[in-house]
Amino acid sequence: MTARKSAPRLGGIFLTVFLDLLGFGLVLPFLAKEARDVFGVSAFVATLLGSVYSLMQFAFVPIWGRVSDRVGRRPVLIWSIAGTALTMASLGTGLTWGHSILWLFMARMFGGVATANLGTASAYIADITKPEERAKGMGLIGAAFGLGFIIGPGLGGGLARIAIEGRHGAVPCFVAAGLSLVNLVWVVLGLAESLPPERRAKAPRRRLTPLNAEATREAFALPGVALAVAVNFLVILSFTNLDQTFTFFCGDLFGIDERGTGYVLAFIGVVAALVQGGLVRSLAKRFTESALMRAGAFTQVLAFAGLVGAGEWQSRPMLYASGALLALGNGLTQPSTAAFISRRTPPDRQGSTLGVNQSFASLARTFGPATGGWLYANVGPKAPYTAASIGMLVALALASGLRKTYPRVEAREAHSS
Repeated sequence: MTARKSAPRLGGIFLTVFLDLLGFGLVLPFLAKEARDVFGVSAFVATLLGSVYSLMQFAFVPIWGRVSDRVGRRPVLIWSIAGTALTMASLGTGLTWGHSILWLFMARMFGGVATANLGTASAYIADITKPEERAKGMGLIGAAFGLGFIIGPGLGGGLARIAIEGRHGAVPCFVAAGLSLVNLVWVVLGLAESLPPERRAKAPRRRLTPLNAEATREAFALPGVALAVAVNFLVILSFTNLDQTFTFFCGDLFGIDERGTGYVLAFIGVVAALVQGGLVRSLAKRFTESALMRAGAFTQVLAFAGLVGAGEWQSRPMLYASGALLALGNGLTQPSTAAFISRRTPPDRQGSTLGVNQSFASLARTFGPATGGWLYANVGPKAPYTAASIGMLVALALASGLRKTYPRVEAREAHSS
């Protein structure tokens, strides 16, 4: 597919992922804090709201990926966006009129099911980009993440201060639901299907169960994929120690409220967007995906160590500098890992294989917030980031095993032809 034809479709999938992640970013600065302060649960239980969300993504990312291999990407995206609008409206309702933490947990669980579409979005990009352009295309998803964290947390932190019925936090949720409806209209009217019928999986090769050993075995049989998935798992497991504890960290050690926390997260998002939307494109021309993965893991080792130091000395400049390093490192690892895996996967298995990777990433996002919350509540505010720095060191060691040049699908196909 030519660059002229693929550009509008890349823009469409970028907007889809951006609006989806914007909705997620809107609730990030306040949800755990509202659960702790209003619903009376512990910091650990509050962080589990992020864990159950990711647990459902872990279960359903491979399902939607395999479904998209059969029926196309567009129907899966339409369903997931509609479900996101409904669940965000339910979350806002629970924050305004609910009296049980169970309501919030149910809304987050169904929200995780609905938003388990990143594997499908990655497969969409793989469908419409040339192999040598794959890292650039995957970088658009990273840029959408970054922009979602630029606008989402800053806007969500401010909107959370608007009370409804004396409760805070519902307004960002209702805004996120509205943005999902905009996203839905865009996909229905403006996003073309990327996978033509002749390239779809012709017959069911496996059952559509959440955890499918056969799908995982097939993905891991591809050269280098298992190790790349393991590196990605450790990077995300370590990174998400920050997800739900950062609002507590900023408030307890620096006296920063929800709005200020949103601004810090927005700053991190600015750096992430610049890295993944621009820098990765340039670096991908000069370095291999595995080299970028190693550089990203090492940068995040330094970033989390910096957060520990910022907490120790209560230094806001160090907090911001460490956040920038964290965004830089994460911006290098995420698109590079997806591109590494995609370039070693046959065309009719892109959705399935990338879905397996996203599924393990969601599993990491399940354990990361819970681990961070437990460490924060039982060891101390700096403990989650100490553990994260160690985890990034292990990921760096594993990524060193990717120095071997694994054969790429396009290279094997060119050789055979």
